[in-house]
Amino acid sequence: MILIELFLTFLMIGFVAFGGGYAMIPIIQQEVVDRHGWMTIAEFTDMIGVAGMSPGPIATNIAIFVGMHQAGLGGAIVAALGMVLPSLMIIVAVGAVFFKIHQNKWMQSSLYGLRSVITGLILYAAFMFAVRNGLVTSLSWFTLSQVLIFAGSLAALLIFRKHPLSIILISGLIGIAIYS
Repeated sequence: MILIELFLTFLMIGFVAFGGGYAMIPIIQQEVVDRHGWMTIAEFTDMIGVAGMSPGPIATNIAIFVGMHQAGLGGAIVAALGMVLPSLMIIVAVGAVFFKIHQNKWMQSSLYGLRSVITGLILYAAFMFAVRNGLVTSLSWFTLSQVLIFAGSLAALLIFRKHPLSIILISGLIGIAIYS
């Protein structure tokens, strides 16, 4: 039954994925697109954009969108429960222990090691989206325009310290102007 499959898939993702929603995207993509075939890569990529602009955690938003796509409201509910239940259980358990050991040398060292892995997972997700959407395979007008939008967005964030929401809105308007 699809509801059980959705719940178990997102439960497993919730238990094994660390580093926040963006770091979870490659795992979710592998399950949703590659393993189950619930969405095409184009549908998944579009959904990531909408999930990223929606309020709340992106991984939970993705689970809700995938569940809704596959089984309507019931699918959205069970996918969301599957995604958040592991976090809830883990955070309660870790919270009870963390403050007792957070100054431990090994704990501090392991957290430093995890930071690099999380950064790598986020960069991998961005690179794979670029590859699968044809942004790095050939030099074309489309590729150049995407690189310019990316560079402008990055500059607006890093140099001009603009709010991410304004960059998202402006990028969407630029996309309408260029690609319509």
